[in-house]
Amino acid sequence: MRTKPELTAAIREGRRAVLLVNAHSRRGRRLYPEVLRRIEAAGFDLLGRFPVEDPRELRGSLESATELGPDVLIVGGGDGTIGAAARHLAHRDVALGLLPLGTTNNFARTLGIPLDLDASVAILTGGKVIDVDLGLAGEMPFANHVGVGMSAEIFATAPPRLKKVVGRFAYPATALALLTRHRPMRVTVRADGRSHEYVTHQLYVANGGFHAGRPITADSDADDRLLVAYPVGDANRVRLLRETARNAATGHLRSHGEEPFLATDEIWLETDRPVPVEVDGEPRGYTPLRIGLAPNALRVMAALDAIDR
Repeated sequence: MRTKPELTAAIREGRRAVLLVNAHSRRGRRLYPEVLRRIEAAGFDLLGRFPVEDPRELRGSLESATELGPDVLIVGGGDGTIGAAARHLAHRDVALGLLPLGTTNNFARTLGIPLDLDASVAILTGGKVIDVDLGLAGEMPFANHVGVGMSAEIFATAPPRLKKVVGRFAYPATALALLTRHRPMRVTVRADGRSHEYVTHQLYVANGGFHAGRPITADSDADDRLLVAYPVGDANRVRLLRETARNAATGHLRSHGEEPFLATDEIWLETDRPVPVEVDGEPRGYTPLRIGLAPNALRVMAALDAIDR
């Protein structure tokens, strides 16, 4: 495996890249020709192009892309697409180049990648390779978060036709319908030799610094060797909604050392019944679950002033 400066030099000098864009989304499909034009104008030698129009083909496209031997895999899409690419590139001698084309772009925000297309392309040409942590849900790497409870049920039950018609607004609509009948869970979080118990409708474990496009806390990031676990409200449905709004509004003012956050590097989750789990927005089984860290598991292109621990 090359050093990070060696890989940075290879990307700047050779510009050997593969482009993969989620063309299934409306924005990705619309922007793909422009993304391709700007990547080529930036001087990249594209070994392959993968406009992925069927989500079922994403894994195979990622495998085909890395088999071409690029120094950087440039991925355009939202958190789902970029999270899948992060899992695929874990511990490989290939850097992930991010073009944030999604709605919330949590991983890109965590890494300080600009949401403007020209600015994000400039990171690919003039930035540097850093390495960041990935979380581990069981054995599955993840970039952003694990959700236990309501969020997993929302992602599993949001009607595909509704998502196609109203896009991201299908999720809050599904959440409001589900909330009226959702049963709270008792969660036991074991970490650092201690047990913490919560009764809540929702618990998150975050690796990065953003959720739903907003900061989780002012001091969370993807390169600090920490996971941040936190319940959202308690058994009361009204407080769940209130805490969701509070988290969105005040995350940038809070620290992961405050209540109700628990910052650690390994967590065991148990619940009073098997509860569904989602990993970066994808349904991934049920509790109980071990959540750990893979330190510096992923190489990414970031700004020259990006912190690299």
